[in-house]
Amino acid sequence: MLVTDTSNALPGGSSLLRNEPVQARSSARLAGLLDAAAAVIDEIGFERLTTAMVAERAGASIGTVYRYFPDRIAVVEALAARCTQRLGARFVESIEASGATTWEQGADALVDMTIEMYRTEPGFRAIRFGDVDDGTDAPDSDRMALLGGSVATIFRERFGFPDSARLATAWEVLAEAGHAVLARAHRRRGATDEALITEYRTMTRTYMRTVLAEV
Repeated sequence: MLVTDTSNALPGGSSLLRNEPVQARSSARLAGLLDAAAAVIDEIGFERLTTAMVAERAGASIGTVYRYFPDRIAVVEALAARCTQRLGARFVESIEASGATTWEQGADALVDMTIEMYRTEPGFRAIRFGDVDDGTDAPDSDRMALLGGSVATIFRERFGFPDSARLATAWEVLAEAGHAVLARAHRRRGATDEALITEYRTMTRTYMRTVLAEV
C-alpha cells in the first residue's frame, strides 16, 4: 500500500491505536486530538508533550485520549504517521502543479513541497521521524520505506524510471537525508537556511544520476 493511499487521520487497522474510529464523529475526535498534539509540539517540542496537554488543548477528557492512545509516545508516533501520509499524498499534486517535464524538475518540485510542509504543517517541523517507533513490524510502520516506494512509483509512471528495487532504496535514502537536512534548515521558525536547501537539491540530482547510470 502506498502512502498516497492512506487517509489524513490514520490508516484502518493501524497498530498505533487502541480503538479504531468507526464513525465520522470518532474520526473527527481522533483528528482533533492529533491537531491538539501538533499545536503543543510546535510550541514546546515532542519531548515535553504529555497526554494531559493533548486533552487540555483538544478540550477533551484524559479518558478520551487514552481511549485511542496508550501513552504520549503513541500520540507522537501517530502524528508522525499522519504527517508522513500527508506528505506522500501531496507528492503527486506537487508534480502535477509544477508542470515538470523532466525528473530533475520533478525532484525539485518534491523538495519545494516538503519545504512547504515544514513551513505550514502543524507539528511537522518539530517531529524527528526516526526518533519515534511503535515497536512493531506493521506494514505502515516503516514510513520512510513507504515514502521511497511512493516516489519510485510516481517517477516510474511520470518520467519512465525503471522498476528497480535499487531506485526505491535510493528514494528512501533521499527521504531520510532530506528530513535531516530540511529539518535543520527550518530549526528556527522564520529563518530558513537556504544554503542547506540548495546543497540538498544538488545532492539529490547528483546521487540520482549515479543510481540511474547503474540500474
